[in-house]
Amino acid sequence: MRERQRYDLILGIYLNVRGFAFVLFEGPFSPVDWGIIEIRGNKRMRRSLRRIGAIFGQYGPDALVLQNMSIKGVRRAKHIRSLNDAIRTLAETQSIPVHMYSRMQVRDYFQQFGLTNKDAIAEAIVRKIPVFERLIPPRRKIWNSESARMVLFDAIAMVLLFFRNALLHDN
Repeated sequence: MRERQRYDLILGIYLNVRGFAFVLFEGPFSPVDWGIIEIRGNKRMRRSLRRIGAIFGQYGPDALVLQNMSIKGVRRAKHIRSLNDAIRTLAETQSIPVHMYSRMQVRDYFQQFGLTNKDAIAEAIVRKIPVFERLIPPRRKIWNSESARMVLFDAIAMVLLFFRNALLHDN
C-alpha cells in the first residue's frame, strides 16, 4: 500500500516584471494568506529572495508551487527565470518539495471546464473562492496591458492545479 502524501500548507509563487504574487492554501478552497509584492529598484533578485525567505520562515509551507519556465517556448525575461531557479533552490535547501507547472498545463486544466483565457479563469476562481472577489481585475481590453492583480490569479490557478494533481495521485 502506498503512503498518502499530505500537504497542509501549499505556497504558490508567480513572478512577473513588477515582483511576485504569493498565495498560501490549507486546501483547494481554503486560502490562508496572499499578497502581491512589488520590488522596484536595485538588487531586485536579492530583495525578492529575502521576502520569499521570510514567507518560508513565517509559514513553513509543506510544498511550493512555481511556474515551470524550462519548457521550450516559454517566453520569460532572463532575470525572472533566474529568480525562479533561485526560489526553487532556496526551497530545496529548506526541504520544501517544489512542484512546477507550465502556463500550458494550467491552461489545459482549466480549458476542460470551458475556461479559455485568464479573465475567465479568474472569474471562475472568484465563484469558488469569494474572498478574492474584491481583487479580481476588470476584464482586459485588447488595447490595455494586463492588470497587476492578475498575477495573484495566476498563482492561485497553479495551486488549484497542484491540488487536482495531488487528488489524482491519492486515488
